[in-house]
Amino acid sequence: MSLIIIGTVAFDAIETPFGKTDKIVGGAATYAGLAASYFYDKTKIVSVIGDDFGQDNIDIFTEHGIDTEGLQIKEGEKSFFWSGKYHNDMNSRDTLITELNVLEAFDPVIPENYQDCEYLMLGNLTPVVQSTVIKRLKTRPKLIVLDTMNFWMDIMMPDLLETIKMVDVLTINDAEARQLSGEYSLVKAARKILTMGPKYLIIKKGEHGALLFHEDKIFSAPALPLADVFDPTGAGDTFAGGFIGYMAKVGTVNFNNMKNAIIFGSALASFCVEKFGTEKILNLTDAEVAARVQEFVSLSAFTLEA
Repeated sequence: MSLIIIGTVAFDAIETPFGKTDKIVGGAATYAGLAASYFYDKTKIVSVIGDDFGQDNIDIFTEHGIDTEGLQIKEGEKSFFWSGKYHNDMNSRDTLITELNVLEAFDPVIPENYQDCEYLMLGNLTPVVQSTVIKRLKTRPKLIVLDTMNFWMDIMMPDLLETIKMVDVLTINDAEARQLSGEYSLVKAARKILTMGPKYLIIKKGEHGALLFHEDKIFSAPALPLADVFDPTGAGDTFAGGFIGYMAKVGTVNFNNMKNAIIFGSALASFCVEKFGTEKILNLTDAEVAARVQEFVSLSAFTLEA
């Protein structure tokens, strides 16, 4: 059985108050795949790149044990490129350049040896592409996680709502939860969104942690206070990859395991923001990950005195 991650594999150029980069490897599937690989050794990606991406960059995946058969390479075309500049608060940014390139006509192809998919992470792409992947799998995965954003809510809400009906877990940020539901209270927003199809809802709150909703249960995960945040790019995708990678590792879908998965995903995301791009999450050790998870546990642990 395997974990499939679909999303962008791309080039980014990033500027923050701490510096700037030239073109570096990025994309939702890149961050999510790398994060998932720390927990699960049967991770596979579905994406598209141009022939400008280079074998040395593809090797980043194979060095992490990630299957790249589902990575289409379009000869004579360019990979998706995004450039952005973050403001001083690191919570807001300006998009400077977006070049869809190969992504504009992306038609996800599912290799035959990907049909054993038991866990599916649908990274941020058009809702039509996300639903197409689900339909092209011969057997429904045990767990389908969908990440999306306000852009698709603005221009493709009917398609997005149809895709949301097909998944088990929806992960969005607090502003997107309010937009999708029309409710300001996140508790009311969650209740409404859970009637749209998903069994679980994760609302990401950036530097304020994350909330997990399921039926009448709520779990609040902390965010780790960091002295330096160099680059928030890919943090949400890293979180999602760590989340589903942990779920694939434990193999049982329930609320308690998802609580743990959120902490493991948050731990990976906290590493991601400490350097530009994927730099910090390329070569983590098991000991580093375990220590960071323990920091999250210690952050909110307490004992009630009688």
